[in-house]
Amino acid sequence: MILFPAIDILEGRAVRLLYGRKNQVTDYGDPVDRAKEWIDCGAEFLHVVDLSGAFDGAAHIEGTLEKIAKLGVPVQSGGGLRSFDAVRSRLDAGAARVVLGTVACTDPALFASLVGTYREKIVAGIDAKDGKLSIKGWTEFSDETAESFGRKAAGMGVRYAVFTDISKDGAMQGASIEPTRDLQEKTGLSVIASGGIASLNDLLRLKEAGLYGAILGRSIYTGAVNLKEAIHACK
Repeated sequence: MILFPAIDILEGRAVRLLYGRKNQVTDYGDPVDRAKEWIDCGAEFLHVVDLSGAFDGAAHIEGTLEKIAKLGVPVQSGGGLRSFDAVRSRLDAGAARVVLGTVACTDPALFASLVGTYREKIVAGIDAKDGKLSIKGWTEFSDETAESFGRKAAGMGVRYAVFTDISKDGAMQGASIEPTRDLQEKTGLSVIASGGIASLNDLLRLKEAGLYGAILGRSIYTGAVNLKEAIHACK
């Protein structure tokens, strides 16, 4: 199982939010410094999110992303990607993959076009609460379910998905093992778990459930999970 240390960027700083709320933020300094720290721990992939972009729909992190990508580890990036130009710009800045959530729901034709153009570089971002999709920085909810969206994405040729249980994100209350495993099994997508991971035991349970990957946020920033040990345990 691949571990993806998360670097969430808000107004140029590496931060962690609680439940995705802008008013519940912890500052963790320079994003490039955090990237170097996680790479030194053995990270094989980074997950970099433009939180400002997720909220307002504009791109803000291309310059920072270029610096992180030059460190030599592939980067998966999301947030604020709601047009063809934005996706192309993020990939040109050095992202190996981009995560698309909002645009997949609000503009299915654009999403299909992006998948057709960039293939495995497009990752479906499936953010949900009580099974319902959330979009626009988790400020709105769709009537569509996570599973139905995942099936459609897989049918278009999408291979990877990031599944976030919003009710647990940033709270370190334990990973959503069963919903994440079910999504992978029912859609055929290679699913990356996100949200709630609080311990090495959570990661081992995700690995045992057969998940493709897991994103680590607050748990590695607080030291609740030792990233170096976790990478070794999950290989």
